[in-house]
Amino acid sequence: MTAASPAAKTNITNAGCTVTVHIPVTFRQRAGRKQILTPSGSAPWSPAPRVDTALLKAIVRAYRWREMLESGKYSCAADLAKAEKVNASYLSRILRLTLLAPEIVDAITSGQQPSTLQVDDLLKSLPVRWQQQKSILYGQQITAR
Repeated sequence: MTAASPAAKTNITNAGCTVTVHIPVTFRQRAGRKQILTPSGSAPWSPAPRVDTALLKAIVRAYRWREMLESGKYSCAADLAKAEKVNASYLSRILRLTLLAPEIVDAITSGQQPSTLQVDDLLKSLPVRWQQQKSILYGQQITAR
């Protein structure tokens, strides 16, 4: 769905009771969510940070499952996968999220990740080096704090 008006303008009726404001914007549907894009050349608008619950859930699961393995509650990933009723391959991919750069985890937990980042992006094979992870996932958008 795309809609845009050519220029911003304001109309006031003769009676002075009605004000109509036209603002040029584009609406785009991404991952089931509507996004508002401002026209090129205008000041960028950024919404309040929004924590992506799917990304957060994956990170939390990864750390929880790692703790369960390290504490000795489960002897191997296969036993944990069976207890959690998930595929062992999925559990292994989620566990790799514990190797993400701290800046990436912080960005996800605070809602500062790019709006295009999805769980599938994190589950792909990523390099161990944190700087390379940031380059791949964020295109250098995150800076060290």
